[in-house]
Amino acid sequence: MISPAVQPSRFRLVPMRPRDPGEDSRAASSLELFFDLVFVIAVSIAATNLHEAVTAGHLGDGLAKYLMVFFAIWWAWMNFTWFATSFDTDDWLYRVLTIVQMGGVLILAAGIGPAFADDNFLIVILGYILMRVVMIAQWLRASRHAGEARRATLIYVCGIGIVQVLWVAWMSIDAPMASVVVFLALVLAEVAIPVIAEARGTTPWHPEHITERYGCFTIIVLGESMLASANAVFGAFEDSEDIVSLVSLGVLSLLVTAAMWWIYFWPPHHRAIGGLGGSLTYGYGHYVIFAAAGAFSAGVGIEVDSQLGDSALDPVLATFTVSVPIAVFVLGVWVLAIRPNAGGAVNTIVPVCAVLVLLDPIIPVPTFLTTFFMIIIVITLIVASPKEAALSTGGR
Repeated sequence: MISPAVQPSRFRLVPMRPRDPGEDSRAASSLELFFDLVFVIAVSIAATNLHEAVTAGHLGDGLAKYLMVFFAIWWAWMNFTWFATSFDTDDWLYRVLTIVQMGGVLILAAGIGPAFADDNFLIVILGYILMRVVMIAQWLRASRHAGEARRATLIYVCGIGIVQVLWVAWMSIDAPMASVVVFLALVLAEVAIPVIAEARGTTPWHPEHITERYGCFTIIVLGESMLASANAVFGAFEDSEDIVSLVSLGVLSLLVTAAMWWIYFWPPHHRAIGGLGGSLTYGYGHYVIFAAAGAFSAGVGIEVDSQLGDSALDPVLATFTVSVPIAVFVLGVWVLAIRPNAGGAVNTIVPVCAVLVLLDPIIPVPTFLTTFFMIIIVITLIVASPKEAALSTGGR
């Protein structure tokens, strides 16, 4: 593998060759971090619309649309991230195309409101397709100097192109049930593209770089959750006489967000990036983790509305909108990263406490059990240490 740190060619472009997966001190670039920031807007708008839909009493419909929109957000981010770990050149063309992708994210974000309110996914799909078309251009450019990975790059080009045509056709379907079925089929088609491509000509993955990128996005999503939760709680102080419940909810938001951060960054994530199966499991499994983290802030807002009497949702269900995302996040991190790197005590306490968080809505003391069990998990992780590294991380 050849590092892109070579002399620029014609038009001041760097040949897009596969990067070395064993490159020392590979860290997220400033462009990658800048790219992540625009996704905060999309995640925030998706969580806000989920909050509003559920507060209005549309729990099932709101959750379904949130998961659909979040797939588009997550999949566009993830595809860029894995491409960048393999072919990032950081020349002017690469930067321009990345900024165009950021524009696609903003278009997608602008369409989230109409998708929730009117079932109109036109703007969401247009923004999504723009991001994916740019990825086709990136993969085409990479194919010129990809060497053994050339076949994989061309499969990405063809696969992404075909599926985008099908997304356009999907918008013409009027029957709700048929629309859902075709949507799920297209999601399967999207996630199948890397499986097929990587099985026929692998691209190089840098384990530490990939997991740092996932960690950066986790921090961004958790930060958005903390901001949205704080705004919801602070905004309710003037309208509520039950200050104790609001304060307890605010404390929960801080402690739980900190605990989620602690839990996520306890295990050495890079050990999961090795063979194709493990890497796909790690990459795809983060959809659940990211979506749960984004939904947590919506849950806090829903609980605040419930305490103020402004929600059409049953109070017990409102509390579940806080506890379920927390449990899902913790269990997701445990399955993907903690379980393979922990001993028996950690692998018992973490999932058991995550499940016990779900008991919180049925006791009369709000948020107590959630806070208690999350603290127990953190204490367990403080006492324990991850297993020693194996002889090889399996990075390619």
